[in-house]
Amino acid sequence: MNLMPAPELPAGIEWFNTDHPLSIQELAGRIVLLYFGTFACSNCMRLMPDLRRLMEEHPEVVVIGVHAPGFESAPAAGNLREAISRAGIRYPVAIDHDRLLWQAFGVRSWPTFALIDPGGNILGKMAGEGFYSRLSPKIDRVRDDFEARGTLTRERFQPVADPSPALYFPGKIAADHAGMRLFISDTGHNRIIVTGRDGEIQQVIGTGAPGSADGPSREATFYLPEGLTFDESAGILYVADTGNHTIRRISWPDLVVETVAGTGLEAASPGGGGPGKSVALSKPRDLALMGDHLYIAMAGANQIWRMDLFTHTLEPYAGSGLEGLVDGPLRKAAFARPSGIVTDGEALYVADSGASAIRRIKRGMVETRIGHSPEDLGDLDTIARMARINHPAGIAIHQGLIYIADTGNHKVKEFDPDTGWVLTRIGSGERGYRNGVSGDARLNGPGGLVNLGGYWYIADTGNHAIRVYDPIEHVVLDLVLQQHAAIRHPLPEIPQ
Repeated sequence: MNLMPAPELPAGIEWFNTDHPLSIQELAGRIVLLYFGTFACSNCMRLMPDLRRLMEEHPEVVVIGVHAPGFESAPAAGNLREAISRAGIRYPVAIDHDRLLWQAFGVRSWPTFALIDPGGNILGKMAGEGFYSRLSPKIDRVRDDFEARGTLTRERFQPVADPSPALYFPGKIAADHAGMRLFISDTGHNRIIVTGRDGEIQQVIGTGAPGSADGPSREATFYLPEGLTFDESAGILYVADTGNHTIRRISWPDLVVETVAGTGLEAASPGGGGPGKSVALSKPRDLALMGDHLYIAMAGANQIWRMDLFTHTLEPYAGSGLEGLVDGPLRKAAFARPSGIVTDGEALYVADSGASAIRRIKRGMVETRIGHSPEDLGDLDTIARMARINHPAGIAIHQGLIYIADTGNHKVKEFDPDTGWVLTRIGSGERGYRNGVSGDARLNGPGGLVNLGGYWYIADTGNHAIRVYDPIEHVVLDLVLQQHAAIRHPLPEIPQ
């Protein structure tokens, strides 16, 4: 069998999660898997659980991501370290700016995998999904062959990843007003944290490892959970488990996690609903309770769905499934990656992120309150129909006013539905991390917010922090998480 030596990794390319540039020569004796993909590719992101499984079962394999930022939008390409961290990637990543590696390996589509044996030879390439079942047995054969020759290095390759902070890209935040508790979706750590309003940790729900296991809180697993809403009368927290494309619920006081909707696979196209666990969902990002239904901002389907709280039956509620900014009757309207949803008890308000808009759903109609078109975004405080916001991800209501996590502008804005005025309440508009007077404070892509006891708690996603806004003193401070002596189980170490 004629084997082709693998091209050497070019000198001078940018690397992440390693303290020095890697080379095929340095990795001799190891099985190497090159993973060609982009952060703009939803299929690539969907493969992450299988890739982690492959790495866990085959410690002799060194996975190297080869990323081509030319396929990304300008903002994404400028924040590669953040994108790598947000995706929970711990293996080395080479940034192939000029696509030299893509050309050298003949990659024409993504995701594509190239397998290199311990002798530095290319064993083959494969593109698309379903790679685990094809690669795993092949890796077993290569491992056994080179181990028999005595030329296999079996010790696990240790990448150098940035240390994980206490919170890691917290996506959303919800409140229990009667119990004065906060629920934080610690998205990058795949878990939910429950704290008092002073930051004292009361419970940690989920092991921190990515997965979809139901059961007791210290055994259950999540994958990139985001939206949260708490049913105070029933003592149930609902979770939009975004990475798993499912809806989970956590009951008190037993703290058991149960999947109530979604199959665990992403829907290929908007579906027609049905019994909860038989229906495939697509990137549920946020949740709201109104009446006997749980309303779901289904970002991947460009729709709002709802679930009957008693039967767990699901159905599309608003949106045709086409991406756009179109008002009108429920099923004829169009949304663009809705990422936040809240209710005042009569109407639903939606942070329609891809359209840079705020939408209202009331009496069977969808109406745009802020925004003009998916391309017409900006940062302008004025009357609502003229105001501009930038990819809002979160939304909340307090005392009749709408508060918006204006993610792309790194601000929190207030919208008065009666007068129509939109005003910045928190943030200078400059991305960063700074406390102090609210107008001078700096946020980094806030994803969610909630009012508890008169204070605003903000999931400052890009800063891996919860910020607190005092509307009386007009100052922004940090919420410092602290371990409680009587916590049910300690804050676990996050798997690397």
